Parts: sequence; C-alpha cells; structure tokens
Amino acid sequence: MQEITQRIINFNSHYKPELASLKFKVMTGNAFRFFRGTCHIFYEDLSTSTLLPPSPLTWLSGDLHIENFGSYKGDNSLVYFDINDFDESVLAPVLLDTVRIITSIFLAFDSLKIAPKEMQEAVDIFLKYFSKTLSEGSARYIERQTATGIVKKFLMAVAERTQKELIDTRTKGKGGKIKLYKGKNKELKIDGAAKKELIESFTLWMKSNHAPPHHYEVIDVSFRIAGTGSLGAERYLFLIRKVKEPKKYMFIDMKQATPSSLLPYINTPQPVWKTEAERIVSVQKRMQNITPAQLSTHIFKDHSYVMQEMQPTKDRINFELIGHDFKQICCVMEDMGVIAASSYLNSSGRQGSAIADELISFGENKNWHNSIIDYAKNYVIKTREDFKAFKADYIAGFP
Repeated sequence: MQEITQRIINFNSHYKPELASLKFKVMTGNAFRFFRGTCHIFYEDLSTSTLLPPSPLTWLSGDLHIENFGSYKGDNSLVYFDINDFDESVLAPVLLDTVRIITSIFLAFDSLKIAPKEMQEAVDIFLKYFSKTLSEGSARYIERQTATGIVKKFLMAVAERTQKELIDTRTKGKGGKIKLYKGKNKELKIDGAAKKELIESFTLWMKSNHAPPHHYEVIDVSFRIAGTGSLGAERYLFLIRKVKEPKKYMFIDMKQATPSSLLPYINTPQPVWKTEAERIVSVQKRMQNITPAQLSTHIFKDHSYVMQEMQPTKDRINFELIGHDFKQICCVMEDMGVIAASSYLNSSGRQGSAIADELISFGENKNWHNSIIDYAKNYVIKTREDFKAFKADYIAGFP
C-alpha cells in the first residue's frame, strides 16, 4: 500500500467503515474529486513548504474550492451566490484559502479538458478581481439584482424552484402520508431505537429554536449521504410539517461538526469555542453577507451539529455544462474572486483577524500572485500522482 493511501485511511479511521469506504469510492472519480476529499493532505503538505509569502490573518473557509461556492436563500428571503462551506474554518493567513482555490481551478478545469492557456487565464481573472476587491476595502454581495452573466441566469433559475418540487424529489407517498425516499445512495434507513432518539432530540431543538420550526412536527428522518470531504460524518435529514398547515413541509439538514483539519498545521491561536458547531456557524455568519435560513447549532449524544434548512434554491454552478463557453467561465471566476475577498472584508477585525486597512494594503501589493500560482501548479502534479497511487490501491481492494 502506498504511503498516501495509508495517510488517508488513518485520517478517516474514526468514520464507520461502510461510510469511509463510500467516501474512498467517490474519491476515485478523478483528481479533482480526490483533492476535495483530502483537505487534510493539502494542508499537511503545505505546512512543510516555505514558498508562500506572509499574508494577513483572516477567518478562512478552510476548504475553498470552486464547488464550495453556490446559491442559497438568505434569512431575508433573497437568493445569494456566496461561499457555502465552513466546516474547516479557522483563523489563519489568507493565502491558505487562496492557494487552495487556485489549485482547485487548475485541477477542476483539467478534468473538464480545458486548455492550459485558458486555465491560466481563469486563474489570472480570479486573482485580479480578488485583489481589486481587497484593495477597494468594500465588501460586495451577489444576488439577482447585482449579478451579471451566467451567475445572474443561474440565480434566476434556482429562484424559480419551488418547495413542492424539492418535496416531490425527496419523498414518496401521497397526501398526508409522505415519507422520505431512501434510495440512490442519498439517504439510508435508521433503526427504530436510533430514530426515536433522533426525533426526540430534534423536537427539543425545534422548541428551543426561535425560527419557524418551533411550529412544526417531525414526519420522518433518515441518514443523509452528501458531499465529499465530509462524507462519513453523521448527517441526518428531517422532514417536518407545519402543525396548523399540514400541507406545508420543510427539510432540515443536521450535520455533525468535526474539528478543522487545518488545526494541526497552523500556529495561529484560536478562540475557545463551546462546540465545533459553534465555530462553524459563527465563522459562517461573519464571512457571508447574509446567512441561510434556519442556521443554528444542536447537541445530540455529546456531539455538536450544524442545523440548516435544505432549500430548493441551494445549488452550485455546473462547470461541466458551461465548460464549452470559456467566456462564461471567466465571468464566474470574476464573481468568485469578488466573493472570496468580500468574505475576508466582512470578517475583518474580528477576534484577531486583520483589519480592513491591512487587507487593502495586501490587495494593492500583487507580488504574491506568482508565488501561489507556482505552488498550485506544482501541487497539481503531486495531486495527480497521489490520485493514481490511491486509485491503484483502491482497485487492489484496500477498503
């Protein structure tokens, strides 16, 4: 067995074997999927490098890549395009996030057979608008009224999706007797005793929550399988119904929060959080312009969970569909650069993060661009090699 495979197995050893095995299978899809599932490897390798220049401390997503941007409905009912994953969030130098997304652009576009020249142009556009937004010192947000190009079309399309459509794709049955559809590797059945405990705990959360769910009742719950990096963590999907309006349903996602995989590889002191879920939700509220509806935390069996509504408007840009239109890709890169920079400006000056003046100065100085591009290009080569070794071991039957 290759060393890279053993490192991955060791990191995922706390997950249930059947879920870890499913995660490993997903990671064999392509080098980009492998990259998404090995955030810990990326930062362990990065910690041994001296190539990155110093950069201001900021609150980071921690796992910034092009598929962790997407749409959602905020608690003000508007649909936004923003960063949507904060599981790995920490306080650390801003270039850690930046070099990860640059690496992701090279890897993702390589899997889409985009020419190297165009990949480089996409990276340059991201960095141009990332630096420009930082240097201006004013955070921006993207919703339907402010979006342009493919992102505007994307937001307009997802805004038309209805709750009924989401309910129909996730449930079976008719009238007041619908249940969650447990199939296609999206949800798994939970045994009776565990289901009862989950519903009792969730009901207490609804009663203590000041958002709309405290007027709802639980109809069904299932184990949910989603994502790549977090695949294997305990995750549940609840179907709930409004007590006084029995035809009105809602889904709530309950995702186990685990420590950030960056922590062993950074020296920055972190705040003392009550739970890992509190860390994730607190950082998300700082970095996003507007947070999603029902975002909160919960404790179940001594583990903390992030709670949020599953929405029909939540989605990500499908680069496979626009890969033939490089002009549209460039528009998305521009928006991602703006959003990434805005998230750091939004959270500036909070518990040790750099103030806006430091971020402005950093954005004005573009001398660091070539350093992270060079690191990303070299790491793409390493990722491809690691992916081939891991896939060979997987085919040989290591799980």
